[in-house]
Amino acid sequence: MNKPTVLITRRWPASVEAKLQMLYDVTLNRDDHPFTADEFRQALQHYDAVCPTVCDSLPAEVLSVAGKRCKILGNFGVGYNHIDMTTARAEGLIVTNTPGVLTESTADIAMTLLLMSARRGAEGDRLVRSGRWAGWCPTQMMSSDVSGATLGLIGFGRIAQAMAHKAHHGFGMNILYVKPSAADPAVVANLKAVRCASIEDLLPQCDYVSLHCPGGNETRHLINDQRLGLMKPSAHLINTARGDVVDSQALIRALRENRIAGAGLDVYENEPRLDPDFLTLDNVTLLPHLGSATISTRTAMGEKVLANLAAFFAGEPLPDQVM
Repeated sequence: MNKPTVLITRRWPASVEAKLQMLYDVTLNRDDHPFTADEFRQALQHYDAVCPTVCDSLPAEVLSVAGKRCKILGNFGVGYNHIDMTTARAEGLIVTNTPGVLTESTADIAMTLLLMSARRGAEGDRLVRSGRWAGWCPTQMMSSDVSGATLGLIGFGRIAQAMAHKAHHGFGMNILYVKPSAADPAVVANLKAVRCASIEDLLPQCDYVSLHCPGGNETRHLINDQRLGLMKPSAHLINTARGDVVDSQALIRALRENRIAGAGLDVYENEPRLDPDFLTLDNVTLLPHLGSATISTRTAMGEKVLANLAAFFAGEPLPDQVM
């Protein structure tokens, strides 16, 4: 009996790729190049399953290609706003994701960005590497306190709650959050978290604001000129969610004009083609989408995709079906 054919669009951890090769007639992306639209169209026509990542773009004009063989998109990642879900539904495509296994690693990166932005870590690194550091002095690179400060979370899902736990129990931070519905009372009590009525209510109260909402049309440019204007001049914005949640040009203006103190970004609009104006600013920390980039997390994500593929080809309920 022929094995199902599966395409992996980027390199995955070696242990997961080895399992895929045992289980399926799999094609790996040996040189790890980003796929073009035409390559995706051909993949949909020739493979039973295609496994994209959050950096792949699957718009309507790709998903609606004629002569599709593919029946499932096993997405390597939690977010799926890079997939046109309306078209996927119309075309009868099943979509799965990898929730739950990247919570702690992504929350760690959010805290890393918060600390680096607060204490001017990236700026200090550049100063030392440039050879311009003249030694310690009492007023050099003074920065912001983290311990006891107020952290506001826009979105309060698993990653936001994990960050809040690290911030509250590790640094004694006060936790505010905004969420369409009230959070689990036990979680709120453990964190002594306070729910705000709106983003506009939350922003002026915070020393640090961290974004944990999904991407997509409903949240595009959720953080814009008006909302940045509600933040304290001493406040910092952290984004490990999706790049399009923040209006890049509005954030650049706020940073350049010192209307907020700093920002820490792991995601960008149109990544990896981030706005080059970010590179001219000292008060922004820029990471290359490292949120889930630990060996154990990325391996667990691959194992999640394997579990979804196994269930699909066995005709069983899929553990992580989003559509």
